[in-house]
Amino acid sequence: MPLHPQAREMIDRTNALNLPPTREMTPAQARESVRQRSAALPREEVASVRDHQVPVQGGAITVRVFTPRGATPKPALVYFHGGGWVTGDIDTHEGICRTLANAADCVVASVDYRCAPEHTFPAAAEDAYAATRWVVEHARALGVDARRVAVQGDSAGGNLAAAVALMARDRGGPALSFQVLVYPVTDCDFTRASCVENAEGYLLTTDSMRYYWDCYAPGDERTNPYASPLRAKSFAGLPPALVITAEYDPLRDEGEAYAHALAAAGVSVAHSRYPGMIHAFYRFTNVLDAARAAVAETVAALRKAWGTA
Repeated sequence: MPLHPQAREMIDRTNALNLPPTREMTPAQARESVRQRSAALPREEVASVRDHQVPVQGGAITVRVFTPRGATPKPALVYFHGGGWVTGDIDTHEGICRTLANAADCVVASVDYRCAPEHTFPAAAEDAYAATRWVVEHARALGVDARRVAVQGDSAGGNLAAAVALMARDRGGPALSFQVLVYPVTDCDFTRASCVENAEGYLLTTDSMRYYWDCYAPGDERTNPYASPLRAKSFAGLPPALVITAEYDPLRDEGEAYAHALAAAGVSVAHSRYPGMIHAFYRFTNVLDAARAAVAETVAALRKAWGTA
């Protein structure tokens, strides 16, 4: 379908800011730009918000835990923010984490993984896996049911959620109940039709994705399955999944290819392409009807997986 009028308005508002292309900004400038544009997103009240320091190889990262009202233990959702592995953080994505905690009645653990180019692959993936293990290992103290832990991420965060699911399978745990991949990065190939058709004009550009890959995985390691999950030799034994894509997104086809690969391996998969939508639409529940619908779809899928529907 044509570009949705709400998506067009979002593009026009962003273009009016006259921001330079991502690759022409320093990482610090790009991060500040994302922070400023995320500041107006809605933030619901939750019962508690607590930051925890989680040890990782070479240091520690912050995991921010959102707990909604009601009795515990609750299911848990480990969330990885988007931003091309370069921008974004637990502050920019706090709004969506609060929304998911309340709507799905789950504890949400948002992971402040180390970003590129200061920390290249596999730092972010290993941080994401370490944080997921930490949530399971500290389930009792966090008010979490360790038998019902899912992972979710958007864009580069979707890449990390997929990588964590692969790592958990390959490394003998932890057992994950579900994975939600929102317009995920799944491959380092830029030749797919959506990368060509949607290369420019829809906020995320194919050139920006090349830049993000150059920052995160500048060498041959980008074909590692934990960097490009679509390159995995097998998809068997992975947790059930919901894959959300957007029609006018350079990443559309690789996300859908991943959904097809999971299904072909016998994994239970639901896939929704949101017509007329662009990359990054998911968090803008205050201005996009499709964002509210996608969040509702996510919540329904999580509740079904956890038996709390």
